[in-house]
Amino acid sequence: MSIESLYEQYRTGLFALAYRMTGSVMDAEDIVQDAFLAYGQKTDMEKVENERAYLYKIVTNRCLDLLRSSSKKRELYVGPWLPEPLLGDWKEEGDPSELYLRRETITTAYLLLLQQMNAVERAIFVLRELFGYSYEEIADMVGKSSPNCRQIFHRAQKSMQFDPEQLPTVSVAEAYISQFALAVAQGNTEKLLELVSDKVVMLSDGGGKVMAAQIPIVGFAKVLGLLRNLISMYDGKYTYAFQQVNGLPGMRFTIDGQRPYVYSFDIREGKIQAIYVVANPDKVKHIPL
Repeated sequence: MSIESLYEQYRTGLFALAYRMTGSVMDAEDIVQDAFLAYGQKTDMEKVENERAYLYKIVTNRCLDLLRSSSKKRELYVGPWLPEPLLGDWKEEGDPSELYLRRETITTAYLLLLQQMNAVERAIFVLRELFGYSYEEIADMVGKSSPNCRQIFHRAQKSMQFDPEQLPTVSVAEAYISQFALAVAQGNTEKLLELVSDKVVMLSDGGGKVMAAQIPIVGFAKVLGLLRNLISMYDGKYTYAFQQVNGLPGMRFTIDGQRPYVYSFDIREGKIQAIYVVANPDKVKHIPL
């Protein structure tokens, strides 16, 4: 099969793997491109029995290398770290071979749970849970034994306290977010109490490069106070639009035509449980103005 045909067939899945591993749209795109370049430069192609598995192995190892080399940078990161927002529509259902496109596995909340695992745990979990690789195949990809991969997977699976059944439908989430935005703008506290959990958490990722809270803001009163202060501070200077963010309805704010602040939400048990704001200009530069 030609490299062009392989690219068309596997690039989406490879990107989905790399994005979940790194939490970075731009790094994932670079890793996928690099994987196909490496594949194209291989001279003994007749020895590759499974092209798909070979490409996934390359991407997995590129991700592991990147995560190891950037671990110190992550430790020194200023304020909360959030994944780069992925904008656009994602399929909720589809062919079993495309389960990596299911929206619950691309949400910000899910990606943050993945980030709590170390790099190898994350690779094993994603390759098994989302892509259905056997433990033998995963062992070859990550350089561990098959029994060890099985053990690591089950341990990681127990740590994933995530129930996709609690996610609202897209239409319900759209209604929540539009009502939330209107209630904040109008100062309608009564409506906000209906929509937002008392224990809501707001995480803002500015990376120390733009104004953003450097610690989590916890509790309804504190989050509401912060949002109202921001609206007052930038009155007449901002625009906003509703947009799909990581598989669910979200929002993007633009202040004075600068790079956007991208909002995503964790809605469970009929309430907004968390608000995630990505403002680090390095993390939103892939988003058109």
